[in-house]
Amino acid sequence: MANWCVRAVRRSYSVVTSPLLMRSSPRLLCTATQQKNGPRSEEEAEKPDQNTAEKAALEEKSQLETQLKDMTEKYKRALADTENLRTRSQKMIEDAKLYGIHSFCKDLLEVADILEKATESVPKEEVTNQNPHLKNLYDGLVMTEVQIQKVFNKHGLVRLNPEGQKFDPYEHEALFHAPVEGKGSGTVAVVTKVGYKLHGRTLRPALVGVAK
Repeated sequence: MANWCVRAVRRSYSVVTSPLLMRSSPRLLCTATQQKNGPRSEEEAEKPDQNTAEKAALEEKSQLETQLKDMTEKYKRALADTENLRTRSQKMIEDAKLYGIHSFCKDLLEVADILEKATESVPKEEVTNQNPHLKNLYDGLVMTEVQIQKVFNKHGLVRLNPEGQKFDPYEHEALFHAPVEGKGSGTVAVVTKVGYKLHGRTLRPALVGVAK
């Protein structure tokens, strides 16, 4: 019985220490190691892909931000151009309201000139009650002239009689220069035809003679 037990122990020892089992154990160890390290290797393989995706996303973000900046600047410029256009249009409308009667007023100035010449041509010493027809005619001309000047003022048309004032080339037109006693050089000495301004803009310059 003892001999049988000794032989069984020897057989078990020979199986454990057999070369075949020793050669197979490294393979099993490598397989276990590969199974253990397998997921880590996949993560490391995915890292370059993630970096490329992040870089592409950053580039796309930069492009979108540049496009947004350009569009914002274009919008601001378009908004400024629209505002300038609106301001110019509004100014043109206001000017049209103020100076739309420019031609009409200029034509009426000839009528005012005729009335002025007519009243000046009447001898003042003959305008008496002894000559009622002439007096009535003269009074009617004066009243008409006064009324037309009121209408002119109502619509912004102002009469210019610059006698004795300093010559202004923007409001006066010099017909001649001559020495005049009692008048300083560059002063309006004679007014041949009065001028008019429409809302501060010279409609017709006064025709004058300037002292030198």
